Amino acid sequence: MSAGDQIRILVADDNQRFRSGLKALLAAAPGMQFAGEASTGSEAILMAERLQPDVILMDIQMPGINGIDATRQILQTSPHIGILMLTMFEDDDSVFAAMRAGARGYLLKGALKAEILRAIRGVYSGEAIFGPAIARRLTQYFTHSRPSIFAQEFPELTEREQEILELIAQHHTNPEIAQRLGLSPKTIRNHVSNIFSKLQVADRAQAIIRAREAGLGRSG
Repeated sequence: MSAGDQIRILVADDNQRFRSGLKALLAAAPGMQFAGEASTGSEAILMAERLQPDVILMDIQMPGINGIDATRQILQTSPHIGILMLTMFEDDDSVFAAMRAGARGYLLKGALKAEILRAIRGVYSGEAIFGPAIARRLTQYFTHSRPSIFAQEFPELTEREQEILELIAQHHTNPEIAQRLGLSPKTIRNHVSNIFSKLQVADRAQAIIRAREAGLGRSG
């Protein structure tokens, strides 16, 4: 937790006007602190190491090292930093490449200011955050799964854990899963923790990737 409960944010984007807009947005937002800015992937790596921000808003297309490679390098040495991709790119390859690199969220630059602030807070809290357009795109991947894949790919999961992983893959939050299954939030948290442990993943974004790579998705 940062001093004074402030979320310290580094902005990495090669567009100076866009960086300035984000700086103004963060300056006006309670509980947030603009920690610095970078205009290239190399600068983002260096400043992340020096400043140790809580969250990085990362563009994909930047001179030299791109945002996805920068994300991967930053998280190798500072895995506690939450990285939120904020980009114009909404193609499948970019989305999943960013998630594989370790990004906790993915928003398009046209997102509303309130959505950006909510996403920053979510990423800071360890959530996997996706804008509506990206969430719909992810869901499309999860419409062709077969139940038998669970037994093939994740035999270590119990039937209840398989059910919860399916809902995680659909981008449902823990409270939504609890409501849908009629279980307590604490019970869901325990199941999710067990799933992460059995799949040897660190967070929700990595669990989604594992599910997608196995071909899992929305059943029925």
